[in-house]
Amino acid sequence: MRPCPHFSGRLLHSALRLLAVGCLAASGLAYALTPADAQVLATGESDERIATLNRLAVATDDKAAATLIQAMADEAVRVQGTQVLIVRDETAVDAVTGEAVALTDEAQDVTINNRMRGALETALAGMQLVDGDPERQREAALSLQRGSFDEPDVAQLPLIERALAADLDPQARQTLELAQAAVLLASEDEAQRLAAAQKLGETRKPEVRPLLLQRLESETSDAVKSALQSSLDALDRTLAIGSALAQAFTGISLGSILLLAALGLAITYGLMGVINMAHGELIMIGAYATWGVQALFRNYLPGAFDWYLLAALPVAFMASALVGAAMERTVIRFLYGRPLETLLATWGISLVLMQGVRSLFGAQNVGVENPSWMSGGVTLLGNLNLPWNRIVIIGFAAAVLIGVTLLITRTRLGLFVRGVTQNRPIASCMGVNTARIDTYAFALGSGIAGLAGCALSQIGNVGPDLGQNYIVDSFMVVVLGGVGQLAGTVYAALGLGLLNKFIEGWAGAVLAKIAVLVFIIVFIQKRPQGIFAMKGRSAEA
Repeated sequence: MRPCPHFSGRLLHSALRLLAVGCLAASGLAYALTPADAQVLATGESDERIATLNRLAVATDDKAAATLIQAMADEAVRVQGTQVLIVRDETAVDAVTGEAVALTDEAQDVTINNRMRGALETALAGMQLVDGDPERQREAALSLQRGSFDEPDVAQLPLIERALAADLDPQARQTLELAQAAVLLASEDEAQRLAAAQKLGETRKPEVRPLLLQRLESETSDAVKSALQSSLDALDRTLAIGSALAQAFTGISLGSILLLAALGLAITYGLMGVINMAHGELIMIGAYATWGVQALFRNYLPGAFDWYLLAALPVAFMASALVGAAMERTVIRFLYGRPLETLLATWGISLVLMQGVRSLFGAQNVGVENPSWMSGGVTLLGNLNLPWNRIVIIGFAAAVLIGVTLLITRTRLGLFVRGVTQNRPIASCMGVNTARIDTYAFALGSGIAGLAGCALSQIGNVGPDLGQNYIVDSFMVVVLGGVGQLAGTVYAALGLGLLNKFIEGWAGAVLAKIAVLVFIIVFIQKRPQGIFAMKGRSAEA
């Protein structure tokens, strides 16, 4: 195959330009901006302008050159006769001398095409890498990396090497080394291309894959081809593992949310057999309580805003618990033993609560911000991103589960709750005030729903219809796990979360919901008592 003459000419021109710039930079010469350089940057041909730009960006620390490069990027440069002017706020100064110049009608704007705009961005990024603070260095390194990935050019190499020789932030240095490998992948030296292919393969980042594929199609060396293919294979394996782990994490995250939403329902439904259709609205009340605490912190304690969520937890719990206790004492206690009437009554209460929230706070969603320590995330294996808010919610769900388990198994209240659950008449004969235990248990389940609302406010919108998105899923989790069984609730929540997300990745969200519902129906047909059957005389009733 004969090489394309045009491509060979461009490559030779770039190589000669790179050699010249490298030799000049290595000699330690410092270039001050000259009128000729300014004219070329402003009005020259594209190749000449970019060559001059790279030479000034690499080989000089001249403030006039840096100012002119920044002004060209801002499109604030005009040409007036033989002078190149920087014009800001209708005030013109000579780009070379810095002296003020009277602006006339002859001044013309400088044309900046896309190629020149990209070269200016790269040059500015290189200058910020040398002189900027760590945050600016990281941003500039990412800019250089994007440019080298989109269109690798050996002319960028001196700029990258100059930045690497400076004192860099470790993250910026890692990013810049990746940009250097991307540029070297277009080198004429086979050894450099081979090393670059191996370096890029070791990064395990998804954005590297198109670059490796593009180079594999045009590569002529068998050794480099083999290295490129090996890097692609290793990258594909890593991305497949990362995708599977991402689905598993998303499933666990969904499962933790379902667990928080269903945990309170497992207590109330398992203890009293009350089909509480207002459970979703108790979740909503917890979310609105969190929003209210956020508003108070923003207005009166702005310096402590990052800690509003810790104050919102007890507020959300108490708000929902008080509403739940009021529901039990005024309506539900008269309907025990009549599940259909409790369903209808609590459904009516849910409508009243939703309309009350609409009247107080409006029908539109309200915004709840994440604290700064819950923003961002952790990136692993290139394509596996773990958001901090999801990680915190998983840990919070585990903490709530441990707290409820200890409360039920280690406290006097828990003993009474278990006694009433297993055999209400005998517990009453033993002196247990079952009516009070019912109120305490219902308030506890409602308070846990408020905690669920507090957690849900950190990952989604808060509005009057928030609870409607979780009430059906909560009942499915409780029924599948086994009525009144905390362990069953945990297994069912995590299992449904994982099953839903893995099917969703394969068949889509709608089919995943249908498949999960069919699975639950079939499972309940085969095992009506759920994963864990209730033990005791009440199970035989």
